[in-house]
Amino acid sequence: MNARRLWIAQRLTAMVLAACVFVHLATIIYAVRGGLTAAEVLARTRGSIAWAAFYGVFVIAAAIHGGIGLRAIAIEWLAMRRSAGWLALVVATLLLVLGLRAVAAVIA
Repeated sequence: MNARRLWIAQRLTAMVLAACVFVHLATIIYAVRGGLTAAEVLARTRGSIAWAAFYGVFVIAAAIHGGIGLRAIAIEWLAMRRSAGWLALVVATLLLVLGLRAVAAVIA
């Protein structure tokens, strides 16, 4: 992927992440002020397609954003021109798999 497309993807995922972080934190504040425990929150998210979709998008955006950022760091700071893309792809894939497993565990 060329640098321009990566730059655009980085900015788009940043916008998605900003919205997701806002919703996530607002939900936590609402739940805590309402006196809900973590167990009660988890009980409410079980089987929810909406929360699964929300957190699925959150994880996908984080994996893409993090992978692109790691690639930039590897190129600029570690002088890893040839292997930076592969390193970023491996880390992004790992983040994606682990994140989606966590979403599945919380929702299922």
